[in-house]
Amino acid sequence: MKSLILKDLYNVIHNSKSMLLMLLFFAVAFIPSSGLEAYIAMSTIICSIIVINTFSFDAYSNWNRYALVMPVSRKNLIAAKYAILYMFSLFGVVSGLCIGTVVGVIMGKVALEAEGIKALAAVILATFSIAVILGSITIPLIVKFGVEKARMFLIVSYLIPSGICFLIYRLLEMAGVVITETMIKSVIYCSPIIAVAWSFLTYKISCAIFEKKEL
Repeated sequence: MKSLILKDLYNVIHNSKSMLLMLLFFAVAFIPSSGLEAYIAMSTIICSIIVINTFSFDAYSNWNRYALVMPVSRKNLIAAKYAILYMFSLFGVVSGLCIGTVVGVIMGKVALEAEGIKALAAVILATFSIAVILGSITIPLIVKFGVEKARMFLIVSYLIPSGICFLIYRLLEMAGVVITETMIKSVIYCSPIIAVAWSFLTYKISCAIFEKKEL
């Protein structure tokens, strides 16, 4: 398992400099107008998408056929992709927070206050969870259809969680339930648990698809 994760890290690490430069550029461009919170959200989503690149490298080199000759199970291959998704989502949060804070302080757009830090922590939790949820939708699609075909479904699949959230909101509104700030905070604090549960579900789906797939 560790070697599978390292293999994907080695494949994408040569793009790390260009990725950091892009994040720095976005920080300078967007923090003055959108704020630190929006920048961290953007950097997290961008970094989580790197998992798609690992699938592209595997397809180009016919990695899966070679890997299954070794003592590696199909479940291990899928689990490694989810581990990479979590790692790069976390990298997006950390790099976005570090780069964004430094750039924001230099530009005078970020004030390190106790109340602002609490709000920022909530944004980080929610953003990390959203990145994991969206990435967990991407993986089974790629396993099923391949990288190129899956790209056509990504936009639609990303709209599904938004549609579900909107539907729940409308149902609560129709039932006369008032959405309070306390309820929103509770959802945000529970979002990592929701993300883990969702990624576990899609992991099982991905494994089921991959077990039946001919390589």
